This record gives sequence, structure tokens and C-alpha cells, in this order.
Amino acid sequence: MITLNNISKSFGDIKALDDVSVNIKDATIYGLIGSNGAGKSTLLKILSGAYKQDCGDVFINDQPVYDNYEIKKDIIYLSDDQYFLPNNNILESAKFYSALYESFDYSFFNNLLETLKLEPKRRIANFSKGMQKQAAFILAMSCMPDYLILDEPIDGLDPVIRKLVWKYVVDDVAVREMSVLVSSHNLRELEGICDSIGILSHGAMLLERDLDELKSDIHKVQVAFREDARPEKPYGDLNILHSEKRGSVDLLIIRNRKDVVENAIAEKSPAIFDLLPLSLEEIFIYELGGENDEISSIIF
Repeated sequence: MITLNNISKSFGDIKALDDVSVNIKDATIYGLIGSNGAGKSTLLKILSGAYKQDCGDVFINDQPVYDNYEIKKDIIYLSDDQYFLPNNNILESAKFYSALYESFDYSFFNNLLETLKLEPKRRIANFSKGMQKQAAFILAMSCMPDYLILDEPIDGLDPVIRKLVWKYVVDDVAVREMSVLVSSHNLRELEGICDSIGILSHGAMLLERDLDELKSDIHKVQVAFREDARPEKPYGDLNILHSEKRGSVDLLIIRNRKDVVENAIAEKSPAIFDLLPLSLEEIFIYELGGENDEISSIIF
């Protein structure tokens, strides 16, 4: 369990984080969303122990993280800005990582290296930015961390490699019960993999929710009634966040429990009644307001 309680951090006159709390369950993927400059990287560096918070507490399994070697040996932080030892190729880097992390798995390393098809004897400094990100990912995952912290991990990667990266992450969460905190400025990037989402805005936590909980309380439906049988109040007291007319069909976004929605509409005997898939983008637009600049910047 990862817990950050009331974390604040300033750099001179700039307050990067202001009273931020985060809770990440074991064996889950937590998506930290926010526009550039929201404070995501600062929070990740505090969690990894690279920065010390000005106030508040950071715990992994009830142990403080900063200056705690026993906890840090189980953490890998993969920064957006890659750094490798000068002149090293990935084989030499693997030797360096294996000296730091006893859990380093050479069999897994070789499998990833072959799958992603990086040249093992070529200097990493001569790789493209995307290839450097792949190299960093291979080395990080080969350390078999219990806690993986990813900062914009797939920027610059092509779609095929992106899918492979997420497949390995999701598999390790399922098989080894690894816990993952991944930051991104794009909600679409994380929709298919995250269990929970936190939105960081100007150094403060705007919202933190479990995705199953979010999706269970908000629904998209399409409804149509026969012209001679449309009720005066077809949707009763349902909490309608958005409605639009498409010919004879009403398209609605409703915040209520699923059984409440189904019962309230079914009892009016509609000619058409369908529950439609609702994307995470739509949930955040209607939950938080699409006109909100901060929300728009992470969705569109």
C-alpha cells in the first residue's frame, strides 16, 4: 500500500504541491493525470525518495520512503528524462543495474531485449529518444520491482511498442502483484489500463476515484417513445447530466445507480431503451465539466 498524506513541496517561491494526498492499493495501476506543470513529476520524485517533501508523510507498507534503503530497493522510478552512463550499451547498463538490484532477472531482460529488438552492443547515447525509452523500460522491468513509478512512459513510442509496454506492465501487476503509479497529461492514454485515477491541477488533487466506482454511477442511454405514448415526465427524478435529441431518440447521460436508471425508464414502457458504452473521457467531461480548462487539457 502506497500512502501520501498532506504532501506539500515548494521550490523557492513556487509551490509545486499543496496538501496532496494519494492512496494506491497493492497490485493495481494508478493513473496520475494532469497538464504540464501540474506537479506530477514532483510528486513522483517524492514517492521515489529522490525529493524530500516540505511537510506531510510518504509511506510504502507503513514505512517512510525517504532515506530508507530497504524500501527503495523495491522501487524503480522511470523518469521522462532518460540518463545512461556515458558510452554504455544496454548490456553494460544491465550489468550496472544488476549490481544495484539483487532481483535483476537476466532471463526476463534477454526476452524483452529480443522482443523490442534493440541492438545490444550499440551505445544507448546513439539511440533515438524512443529507443532510449525502450532501453530504460527494459532495464526497469528486469529489476522486478514491487513498485514501478512511470513518468510519461510511452511518449515518443510507436503504437505497436506502446501496446507491448503496457502488456508487460499489466502482466506483471497480475502475475507478480506489482503496484504501478503512472503519470500522463493525456487521459486517453491510460483509460484501458488503470484501476484508479487521480487528477492533479496546479499542485492540488482535484479528484481521486476508483474507475469501477466512476463507471458504476454514470451511464449513457438512448431512449425513444412512440409518438402517441410519450409520458409527460419520461425520466422522473433521474439525475440527468446531459441530454440531446437525435431525431426521435433521446441521448442521455445520467448519474444514478444502474438499477435505478433501468427501473425508472423501463416502467415508462419505451419503444427503444439501450444502455451504451461510456468512455472515461465522457465520464470526466460530464462529472467535472467540459468547459473546465484543466479538464479539457487532459482529455482533448
